[in-house]
Amino acid sequence: MRKFILGTAMALVISTAAHAETIGVSMALFDDNFLTVLRNGMQDYAKTLDGVTLQVEDAQNDVAKQQSQIQNFIASKVDAIIVNPVDTDATTAMSKIAADAGIPLVYVNREPVNVDTLPDKQAFVASNEQESGTLETKEVCRLLGGEGKAVVMMGELSNQAARMRTKDVHDVVATEECKGIEIVEEQTANWSRTQGSDLMTNWLSSGIEFDAVISNNDEMAIGAIQALKAAGKDLSKIVIGGVDATQDALAAMQAGDLDVTVFQDAAGQGKGSLDAALKLAKGEKIEKKVYIPFQLVTPENVKDFVAKN
Repeated sequence: MRKFILGTAMALVISTAAHAETIGVSMALFDDNFLTVLRNGMQDYAKTLDGVTLQVEDAQNDVAKQQSQIQNFIASKVDAIIVNPVDTDATTAMSKIAADAGIPLVYVNREPVNVDTLPDKQAFVASNEQESGTLETKEVCRLLGGEGKAVVMMGELSNQAARMRTKDVHDVVATEECKGIEIVEEQTANWSRTQGSDLMTNWLSSGIEFDAVISNNDEMAIGAIQALKAAGKDLSKIVIGGVDATQDALAAMQAGDLDVTVFQDAAGQGKGSLDAALKLAKGEKIEKKVYIPFQLVTPENVKDFVAKN
């Protein structure tokens, strides 16, 4: 009887170990509001799953550091890897490293340059960036009545999201309804609130006149709002848009400072990327691209949106 009990216990341990999975996660940057929500969503979801352990690393916006983290994950024999890329143009090399090692890899949020040629056991989970910049700019156009001058704040140009959202702006402005809008300035502020404020201060000091600020994300838009307020500008006469629907952005909208944002489900992307990584680790087939929808948020629906989220 004692041998039977010991044998049963040992079988249980082996069975549990067989179902335990370790997922290595390399985030581009911990010190980013949106990516923090994404990372927390992933970690909170992992806590609800039996036998799933996350090893989360901060690449600190350093491509070489991120590649080293991926190599370390492989050396430690993780079951799968999730990467939020520092530089989306560097993902081909990352994909090769993981593919050569036979370890599944999932990119999250930032679209890899090789998204259409990902190796087997690799996928991309995010929201379709063509929707974000398009929804934002169409609403800015509507508020302007299809006419006016706009400045565009771009994210890090090494990120596909910044390039795509900026292209969306130009595509919308080229339409019949919005062709009366002129883009008078377009510069990067690297997703940063501080740099957004500095850029806006420079524009104001240069005497640039505009009716709208179209920002690739909320953080830069909030920086622009801070600089405009410091300069004594009447925000009721300037349309300001962003993307992400962060808590700070929603508060700015409820305060009457931000006119447009687009909800990108950061926590949902985190959960979706972990689901994808676990399925690939088990040898299951999944779609190469998994998209989580965007949602337009305006002063008209912000109260209901906050209540539901």
